[in-house]
Amino acid sequence: MRVLIFPNFKYKNIDMLESNQNLDAQKLTESRRKFIKNVSFASVVFLTGGIKSISAAEVFQLRNKVKLRFVVASDAHYGQVKTPYQENIENIVQQINSFHHENHLHFCVMNGDLIHNDKQFMPQVKTQIEVLKMPYYVTRGNHDMVSLEEWEQVWGTPTHHDAVVKKNALIFGDSSNEKGEYISPNLDWLENKFNEHQDQKNILLFIHIPQIVTLPSGINTPNFLSLLKKYKNIKAVFHGHDHMQDTAKVIEGVPFIYDSHIGGDWGTKYHGFRVVEIMKDNTLLTYMMNPTLKMNEFSC
Repeated sequence: MRVLIFPNFKYKNIDMLESNQNLDAQKLTESRRKFIKNVSFASVVFLTGGIKSISAAEVFQLRNKVKLRFVVASDAHYGQVKTPYQENIENIVQQINSFHHENHLHFCVMNGDLIHNDKQFMPQVKTQIEVLKMPYYVTRGNHDMVSLEEWEQVWGTPTHHDAVVKKNALIFGDSSNEKGEYISPNLDWLENKFNEHQDQKNILLFIHIPQIVTLPSGINTPNFLSLLKKYKNIKAVFHGHDHMQDTAKVIEGVPFIYDSHIGGDWGTKYHGFRVVEIMKDNTLLTYMMNPTLKMNEFSC
């Protein structure tokens, strides 16, 4: 280090600066090590719609190119008997908050099946989710067996709702009802919202149950995929529901993305959450954070 670069510093200040730089380097190394340890299934969704897997180290190196970052977590099944549902939700909220502390999140989406059938648990799971230290949104799944009125009373929004964050439209569709049936979101409402937000940079769609039968656990909703294909700024569709799925698939140019599960008594061997990052060039980067069990990266 040249003293002339810092003419107002004394030698002890230069030593202090070097010490601070060493500490910063150590912190960066530790942060990188921790990040890479917990990343699984990292992939890039290109502007052309293709998918490519990349390494956790590459994900870490791209952090300074992120313009929007959020988390999707699904299937808490809070209240399911013979499961540690209280521990599960506390753990995942703590893990998301910890990730947020080191990698700023603009919001979090809890994408359905917040509870397991018994409506008395809905206010309780809200209390747990409210511990999140970033804005959050919720969708209704087939195990969220409450009426439209009860849902809105707890969450303060209809089951179909939307928001805009940094020129990205977030659209939340409802794919079930009080009986827990698998149903289609309101396609007329979706189309109206797609039209309303067609000038936004991206549309991000969140629906608990897949609406095309080519996806695991999907149902057949006529015209759903045709509707999506009409809007070039629909960036991705995010689903929960199938606890075994933690992958991304591109179907006729539309990316459909799963995020495993954070609760319940079946599914992948780990409870994790999906991180989604939209880069400055509008590329979408996504990966699973798996704080409990490291899995192999996936390729699609």
